[in-house]
Amino acid sequence: MVTYEMIKKPRRMGSHQSLFFFTTGMLAFYLLIILALFVSDILYVDLRTFLNTLRSKEIQFAIKLSCISSFTTALIAMSVAIPAGYALSRYKFPGMMLVDTLVDVPIVLPPLIMGVSLLVFFRTSVGRAIERSGLHFVYTTQGIILAQFVVACSFAIRTIKAAFDGVDRRLEDVAMTLGCSRLRAFLKVTLPLAKNGIIAGGVFAWARAIGEFGPIIVFSGTTRFKTEVMPTSIYLELSIGRIEAALSIAILMIIIAMTTLILVKKLGGVGYIWVGG
Repeated sequence: MVTYEMIKKPRRMGSHQSLFFFTTGMLAFYLLIILALFVSDILYVDLRTFLNTLRSKEIQFAIKLSCISSFTTALIAMSVAIPAGYALSRYKFPGMMLVDTLVDVPIVLPPLIMGVSLLVFFRTSVGRAIERSGLHFVYTTQGIILAQFVVACSFAIRTIKAAFDGVDRRLEDVAMTLGCSRLRAFLKVTLPLAKNGIIAGGVFAWARAIGEFGPIIVFSGTTRFKTEVMPTSIYLELSIGRIEAALSIAILMIIIAMTTLILVKKLGGVGYIWVGG
């Protein structure tokens, strides 16, 4: 005897299989596009060209400046993002929506706009006063760090806010009932529990800084042995027709990007950028 349950089960299985094949097929389609692009880059450049490019003094300078500036930017961004992320996570104040939106603006704006805005700011009376005081940013290495910071810090704040959101506020309240001050509860309870998210925020900030292009080329320029970093090196190499050299740097940056993302995922930072709000 055929029952309703016997008929219903195969239909459910068929529906489940159809959904599985459709969704995984779309995922495979996108992955094939990304892999095709990366494999094309790798196959275009032979190992000898790749190594020779990385040995050149110009590229080594760009790599060194990229590393120094991005690590400096990450440290500065973290010193701002940890308290800022905590404030956004724990406190409610007038204009909260506007403040939270402004934090996200550098993430969604075309990076070039931030570079133009920096350039315009330093042409105002305030910007000129800063320059006259001896702090030079326009077309300097300090300008590279500033250009990286205004974008990278936004990523760090968003990531760290999400990490603090994941820590139950009641744990801080319990610590305070046991005699801790608010600051001590933050240092002894909240920070350790949000540690992985905070580290992920630092890694995101560093990765965003080392890959920054638009604001840097507008605000700091790209001069050999002065303000050239890896992303602007790619632009310079392409502008003189050295596509193999440009791709060699691009491959190095792909390796850095993949390593960074794997590290963030291991730390539990998946999805932290857009969580919260």
